[in-house]
Amino acid sequence: MSHSPDSGQTAAPTAAPDGGDTTRERILTAAMEEFARHGIAGARVDRIAKLARTSKERVYAYFRGKEALYAHVAARELAVIAEATQMDPSDLPGYAGRLFDYFTARPDHQRLITWGRLELSGSGVSADDPTQAAIARKIGQLRQAQQAGRLDPAWDPVDVLALVNQIATTWAAQPELSEAAAEHSADPRPAARRAAVVAAVERLFPRAH
Repeated sequence: MSHSPDSGQTAAPTAAPDGGDTTRERILTAAMEEFARHGIAGARVDRIAKLARTSKERVYAYFRGKEALYAHVAARELAVIAEATQMDPSDLPGYAGRLFDYFTARPDHQRLITWGRLELSGSGVSADDPTQAAIARKIGQLRQAQQAGRLDPAWDPVDVLALVNQIATTWAAQPELSEAAAEHSADPRPAARRAAVVAAVERLFPRAH
């Protein structure tokens, strides 16, 4: 399975017999922190339970297992990202800037998604995967923008989406370069990195006027 700002896999949690939403939310918050720090294989349900101030048994009452818990956390996070960044096919530089801002402010969220890419690659996605549906919607938006003359039709919309996402998350995905930029860049400010991201996407996919 592959995770990106537009990809992921979800698994429906089992219904909890009791405990209310508060315990469930504490579990999800703790799991977010644990998976971002240790990945899926390295995460421990007992640590999640301890951080959530509950028991391992209660964690398993809500979620079938560690991968199901990760899938739920990742799918929820990807939905938050989609809502926070909102792709406008007429303004892909602006979209790239919003993605840059999101992951610069939340590097642990980038790590969470990256662990899924590394550890769940090749596990496949379900036919009703909501993130694949989100990807399809965005590709459809891009294709409509091309048909309306607001985006260069020479590009395959799949390539457009992949390239914009990759450029936007360049710095979040390569923290070692961010450290190097602080020492070697003519302008070490994060704002300069953001400006470069937006300018790169603008060169490839100019805003519609």
